[in-house]
Amino acid sequence: MRTVLLATSNAGKVQEYRSLLGDLNVAIVTPADLGLSATVEESGESYEENAKLKASAYASVSGLVALADDSGLEVDALAGEPGVKSARFAGPEAADADNVKLLLTRLDGVPWAGRTAHFKCVIAVAGPESRLHLCRGECDGIITFEPRGEGGFGYDPVFYIAELGKTMAELPPTVKNRLSHRARAAQTARTILEKLAD
Repeated sequence: MRTVLLATSNAGKVQEYRSLLGDLNVAIVTPADLGLSATVEESGESYEENAKLKASAYASVSGLVALADDSGLEVDALAGEPGVKSARFAGPEAADADNVKLLLTRLDGVPWAGRTAHFKCVIAVAGPESRLHLCRGECDGIITFEPRGEGGFGYDPVFYIAELGKTMAELPPTVKNRLSHRARAAQTARTILEKLAD
């Protein structure tokens, strides 16, 4: 069984990836599991650049195949913000609740029809002996007027999926892991990891 390093310290992402990829013939470990620490500044101007930076750095320091993602929320009424700065929208040390609060403040007065948004995710898979692969996923929704639901993380409580009548945070994990931006990118990543695990 091949070991794959999931290059994140985000507990929500770790939980989702272990669910999304748990049936593959790979052992998924985190930097914390291995006692690794690599400071990777997300200095890229796109999800692709940031995902590549993280995956390449962790593949290099660990000698393992590394999987990293960069994802974000793009709101049409805010000209695509917060985008690549989604995790630090309200500041470098901002908590999820701070980012959500700022987002709702910025959208104050914007009617329902104008609150369209898109979750985007790019996964990079890098290995010390293989080329880097990129996988993309997207999910469309609407930003609610207030948070709803207890599940998920990040902007999930305000990201409404019209066809389901629920926010991401109101969905059971099994449903979210079928339609989220991360789930869609992970479908492509699964194929790559299966080949690498052979």
